[in-house]
Amino acid sequence: MTTQLETPPAESEETPPNPLTEQGSGAVADGIFRRVTLLSGVAVLVILLLIAVTTTKQAWPAFSELGTSYFFGLDWIPSEGIYGIVPLVFGTVLVSLIAVFFAVPLSIGIALFVTELAHRRVRSSITLVIDLLAAVPSVVFGLWGFYQLIPIFQSVFNAIADAVSSIPVLNVIFAPGSGSSFMSAGLVLALMIIPIITSVTREVFLTVPENDKSGSLALGATRWEMIKGVVIPHSTGGLTGAVMLGLGRAMGETVAVALLIGASPQISANLFGRGETMPAQIFRSLSEAGGLYRSALIGLGVCLFVITIVVNVSARRMVLVIDRRIKGTA
Repeated sequence: MTTQLETPPAESEETPPNPLTEQGSGAVADGIFRRVTLLSGVAVLVILLLIAVTTTKQAWPAFSELGTSYFFGLDWIPSEGIYGIVPLVFGTVLVSLIAVFFAVPLSIGIALFVTELAHRRVRSSITLVIDLLAAVPSVVFGLWGFYQLIPIFQSVFNAIADAVSSIPVLNVIFAPGSGSSFMSAGLVLALMIIPIITSVTREVFLTVPENDKSGSLALGATRWEMIKGVVIPHSTGGLTGAVMLGLGRAMGETVAVALLIGASPQISANLFGRGETMPAQIFRSLSEAGGLYRSALIGLGVCLFVITIVVNVSARRMVLVIDRRIKGTA
């Protein structure tokens, strides 16, 4: 009769308990995380509300005393006590649109080159340069434009004005002017927002599935047809957001525009003429203003704040609508 020796059972290795995986500790951690994120979101809303309330309170004397003439007045002449913001709003919108008009095609072209055509080493170099341009202070662009570009702009603008002097409409839009103008400010501002639009657009293009692009090329499409038929439609919502982000950035620019636009509040169809924007007027005059003039300048900040919010909300709405149409859900 054989006897079987019983082997002692192997001792199980006990792992130390993880406090984050325990039910009680996990619930506490989730609760803390939820409260911290909620507090962060509420803090943003509170800051925006405080900005709106405090600036509106300081601008209220101008709003109440000037009434509708402040919001719809066509003249801004502080020396005569006339404060109509329409010329400043006109200048802000015009300069921003000029900047976006020139910046968007260049930004999309750079982003397409980086994501679709450039070699990996070249791609990293271009990306580094774009990121460095985004970090350059606006005053540097303004000083460069003021001392180096204004003489060049003046000669080029006058040459264009002479070339179209006999063409109706164009001779009004491109009439002779000085180097300081809507166009000068818009062109330099375009250089400033190109890095922002390019960076966002590049990241949007990188989200396009490789299988979709490879499938398009496999079916015989050229690279341009692939970009036009796959990359651009897939990225339309992101492109819209990038453009609106650049527009919002352009509308709030101060120093560079103040140095290049000419400080002449007016409504003019001449893109080569002098003008003024809301941020530039605040930057130029707030430190020396007092009384009603100071309230009127702070009121410009309130109006610019509202316009910026409207632009951002509109951008978000446009992105949602475009995405729904592309996906066929609306």
